[in-house]
Amino acid sequence: MADPSSYRPKPGQIPDSPGVYRFRDEHRRVIYVGKAKSLRQRLANYFQDLAGLHPRTRTMVTTAASVEWTVVSTEVEALQLEYSWIKEYDPRFNVKYRDDKSYPYLAVTMNEEFPRVQVMRGHKKKGVRYFGPYGHAWAIRDTVDLLLRVFPVRTCSAGVFKNATRTGRPCLLGYIGKCSAPCVDRISPEDHRDLAEDFCDFMAGRTGTYLRRLEKQMTEAAEEMEYERAARLRDDIEALKKAMEKNAVVLADATDADLIAVAEDELEAALQIFHVRGGRVRGQRGWVTDKVEDVTTAALVEHALQQLYGEESGDAVPKEVLVPALPEPVEPVQEWLTGRRGSNVSLRIPQRGDKKALMETVQRNAQQALALHKTKRASDLTTRSRALEEIADALDLDSAPLRIECYDISHLQGDDVVASMVVFEDGLVRKSEYRRFQIKGFAGQDDVRSMHEVITRRFRRYLAEKERTGEWPEEDGTSSPLTAPGTAGPAAMPAAAPLVAPPVAAPDGDADDGQVNGFKDDDGRPRKFAYPPQLVVVDGGRPQVAAAKRALDELGIDDIAVCGLAKRLEEVWLPEDDDPVVLPRSSEGLYLLQRVRDEAHRFAISYQRTKRAKRFRSGPLDDVPGLGETRKQALIKHFGSVKKLRSATIEQIQEVPGIGRKTAETIAAALAQAAPAAPAVNTATGEIMDDSEDEAPGTTADASGEPVAAGAPDDRGQER
Repeated sequence: MADPSSYRPKPGQIPDSPGVYRFRDEHRRVIYVGKAKSLRQRLANYFQDLAGLHPRTRTMVTTAASVEWTVVSTEVEALQLEYSWIKEYDPRFNVKYRDDKSYPYLAVTMNEEFPRVQVMRGHKKKGVRYFGPYGHAWAIRDTVDLLLRVFPVRTCSAGVFKNATRTGRPCLLGYIGKCSAPCVDRISPEDHRDLAEDFCDFMAGRTGTYLRRLEKQMTEAAEEMEYERAARLRDDIEALKKAMEKNAVVLADATDADLIAVAEDELEAALQIFHVRGGRVRGQRGWVTDKVEDVTTAALVEHALQQLYGEESGDAVPKEVLVPALPEPVEPVQEWLTGRRGSNVSLRIPQRGDKKALMETVQRNAQQALALHKTKRASDLTTRSRALEEIADALDLDSAPLRIECYDISHLQGDDVVASMVVFEDGLVRKSEYRRFQIKGFAGQDDVRSMHEVITRRFRRYLAEKERTGEWPEEDGTSSPLTAPGTAGPAAMPAAAPLVAPPVAAPDGDADDGQVNGFKDDDGRPRKFAYPPQLVVVDGGRPQVAAAKRALDELGIDDIAVCGLAKRLEEVWLPEDDDPVVLPRSSEGLYLLQRVRDEAHRFAISYQRTKRAKRFRSGPLDDVPGLGETRKQALIKHFGSVKKLRSATIEQIQEVPGIGRKTAETIAAALAQAAPAAPAVNTATGEIMDDSEDEAPGTTADASGEPVAAGAPDDRGQER
């Protein structure tokens, strides 16, 4: 590991002008390439205190052994040179997109004497017209099969073509009219090239011309009573229309545009591109990249533009490129794209209308691609095994942690404080083992205290289960950790802090009926917290880790490892260490810990939102014992509002089907004790809306006049 100060340029050596710089390692390999509007200002950022650098940047500068730069005259030249060097050197610390599959293209070899239509993959060749990419090769073949009856271009290989020329007999397609048979001189090279040009024009989106031409020829043939020819033309028109229907119109103004969307997390990013030509989606492709440097969405977009259009020119670069974030500065990139196309290119973020709606579709595809990539990566047995081994090595564990539990605290500005527990076994989620907790031991916001309470409750239940099943023997004169003096036994926790341990039947585990699914005892009853983990992961840094470790110590548990994963810098904290463990950026172990932490966060947020929504929908009838949802709805339907129900007599309440006198008296007493709801207020006008018959109790109206729950968080409400 090199000290950046050992190769830092002397003051005044670095020019204050645009340029491109390269970091090299001790073996003179280029490990990073970057561009800058001012080389002096940009490179100075790399040679500051290492503690102030992002971990990934810190790894790069300590791996490097030298830095060099090249001065250029404009930012556009810097962009071009950066792309050339990234392509030439393939630096390990640069963002490099890789196709999540090898996409097939429909290619027309215009560089041959007799152009050929075929499916092509891999690098693009000079003189070949490409259309796509397509999701599947069969989609190309279906389209070509429909178009060959109208544009009978050659599709055979060079070997088949030479053999037909030698024997003087065309292939089957030549006999059935789906090839013009240039191999046996049925068509001249010039006419066959014109036919290929027409095919390319149709595929490029200029379809109206050919349809009108064929319709006119069909009409003329019918008028001249050439009915067989008219029927063939009719079939040709239907074939063209059927081929066009395979690509639905998405933009009504016949726009030529590429839409780029990015889905990302801390370690990886997925990029999806829709190629729209003539208002129709002509192709789609996706890339995935490791974020080996601290990079923003705008920078990801810039790298994608470089890779997408770095070797393209002319019409291959569309008139309009729609992106989720603009590179900074945007002018050099736009000027570079304009130079590649040869005419003006618009680079912008769609704000409204059809283009914004289509961009949302592309964004959903990017998110699904990222999720699918993670799923494939996580499902690989070898990868999971390596991840568990890396975690064991990094945390100095005796064996791989086959069962990992992760805990997260969630709240909204201190209200509805809840916690989640998710379980990964052998690197895979175990949703039937998920648990959710309500923090009721204290009021207010205190993540550290909440974490201590959750860990205590979870493992106190584990010890109770061991004691009940006889796995924790109690010898004479000894006591279990549940009741040992000085430990957090049942008396240490308030009685009003029940554990919410729901089953997780739904895919995202939001069931909340207070029961447990999962492993069962011999008598059929569910076992609660029966299995201990080898590793407890908490979402947070040193304070949360210390709280979890303290809870385990108080229970006398010393055979379970604890660590914390801090989200900001992805650092792993251990209880006794003053400094965090920094796993390599490409570590499968870090990737697994991230998945565990993110799943715990998702599960906690989901539960917290459910509780908050339930609280906002609650009313005085919820406090009436024995009154279920069906009878509450019947009461509201009968009286119209809680306000009218509050003023009703016991006899009037008894008129509701299913409500007896005793229940009516209970309802009347509960409503009499409950404070009446505050009047609804229109926050835009200040008007007091006294008649609340059409609104739920405890609501106000927002600026648009729509009622909202009183006390509900506004758009600035923070959720954790």
